[in-house]
Amino acid sequence: MFSGLKNETVGRLPGKVAGQQFVIQDCENCNIYIFDHSATITVDDCKNCQIFLGPVKGSVFLRDCKDCKCVVACQQFRTRDCRKIEVFLCCTTQPIIESSTGMKFGCFQYYYPELALQLKDAGLSIFNNTWSNIHDFTPVSGENNWSLLAEDALVQDYVPLPTTEELKAVRISTDVNKSIIPITLGERQKKSEESCLVVFFAGDYTTANARKLIDEMTGKGFWLIQTKEVSMKADDAQRVFQQRASEFIPLLDKGPVVALEFNGDGSIAACQDIVVNVFSGAKVFVSEDKLSGSREIDSFYNFADMQMGM
Repeated sequence: MFSGLKNETVGRLPGKVAGQQFVIQDCENCNIYIFDHSATITVDDCKNCQIFLGPVKGSVFLRDCKDCKCVVACQQFRTRDCRKIEVFLCCTTQPIIESSTGMKFGCFQYYYPELALQLKDAGLSIFNNTWSNIHDFTPVSGENNWSLLAEDALVQDYVPLPTTEELKAVRISTDVNKSIIPITLGERQKKSEESCLVVFFAGDYTTANARKLIDEMTGKGFWLIQTKEVSMKADDAQRVFQQRASEFIPLLDKGPVVALEFNGDGSIAACQDIVVNVFSGAKVFVSEDKLSGSREIDSFYNFADMQMGM
């Protein structure tokens, strides 16, 4: 627990929280870093703090906090009676704000060597991140209690790297290209009318292949809109893949699929080209044209959202 601290830099190194719950309360002007996975974290009555929370298996709950900047990865994210909180977020379920104002959200971006395993220990998929789809429990008509951070917002401008000797031992990178969680455009305005759905099926290299494609496509200037890791059944595949379903149904038993939506003029041709040349040995679903691409994306993400909500 961190309680009643002022003007301090404090933290927990990898392995020191080890899946337990953690409490942060009554802190002011502090830099707080939890470089480990935990069960749940509550942050109460904190002012003007910068907070990094490594993977949280359950919920992160901020209450009565103001003027804080956070980087958070969790299953559930909630705030109550908060104001002016800026969060770079990875959250499996829809984030909820209640009686909170001036909330700003961006996509989680962070790397240190232990983070990938901590996400796994916390049961979080790097592909299930609904950071920009906020539910305001107490909307005020004519006012917007939340917004999205600028697309080019950099995490280190909000939550600086730790300065104490102990915490400097963690080898952190805030380079966007190194982020363990893929950076998505989320609910922001799409740049183009052309989007492409790519689905990788379960296997030893699914995550690595999906990451490789993301690097290749974003390197060519396309945008990653959203990602999802979810189990599919035959009738789900029938709805999404339609006449091509029979090709993919036998692959569904191996485990969850990873789906990516890319956007940009020429994104479909670029995806097809990379998949043929780089993943020639793997079975990968790629949209064939603009019209089917947009239908497949709607149909896949409607199914996935229902599945995740169950």
